[in-house]
Amino acid sequence: MAVNVSDLSCPEKLARPRVLVANDDGIFSPGIRALGLALGTWADVMVVAPDVEQSAVGHGITLRRPLRFKHTASAGFGSIPAYRVDGTPADCVVLGTHLLGRPDLVVSGINLGPNLGDDLTHSGTVAAAIEGLALGLPAIAFSQFSNDAGEYEFAPAAEYASRLAREVWQRGLPSRVLLNVNFPRQRPRGVRVTRVGQHRWEDTVVTRQDPEGRDYHWVAGVSTAHDAHDETTDYGAVRAGLISVSPVRLDLTARDLLDTVAAYVPEP
Repeated sequence: MAVNVSDLSCPEKLARPRVLVANDDGIFSPGIRALGLALGTWADVMVVAPDVEQSAVGHGITLRRPLRFKHTASAGFGSIPAYRVDGTPADCVVLGTHLLGRPDLVVSGINLGPNLGDDLTHSGTVAAAIEGLALGLPAIAFSQFSNDAGEYEFAPAAEYASRLAREVWQRGLPSRVLLNVNFPRQRPRGVRVTRVGQHRWEDTVVTRQDPEGRDYHWVAGVSTAHDAHDETTDYGAVRAGLISVSPVRLDLTARDLLDTVAAYVPEP
């Protein structure tokens, strides 16, 4: 086995790292299975995922009821330990870290569908990675467009995700920074490091009546991106057939406005 000379000065990099894999599509999603098995070729993987789909739940943490944590051999991970949780993606990262031992890296996905632009604020996939940051761990979120037939081929994305995750484990990431990665519909023609763009959903509410005449409501929406043709953005890159890799910093302070706001806030 070839050994990178630079690793000789870092003996810990010669050991197999511990990688916690989560998602928001659930323990039985083909995306997380492909990702977990690909990572298992070089890392000691632990899979902890919701028992049912938790898409768009954001960074919710369950506080008002107990959580169940069950080993799930039927999920198809072979010798990789896999557990399901009746909670959110962030719950999965919290329980996995505390019950199975602290990992070296948190990886989330591969999500069925992209997470671009404003999607990051409600994505359960990205929330699992954010919870990794909150625990002081490097983290990556992976998502993929379906093809034109609405189907997914996860093997190429999982292979690329595994290589990128290994680089992140070896090189690390700055504090409070995660990588948000999106794969295009077709086989990618390259990769681009991008900024988070302006993709969002224009929400609508559809009101209907049940058989007893009572109103119920569906929240629907149309996908929009005003910078869709800008390949320097996440949406523009995947639209152009590229893998998008966006470094995302979890810092919500508008630092350029600190002095402006300080000039007009009233004294108590």
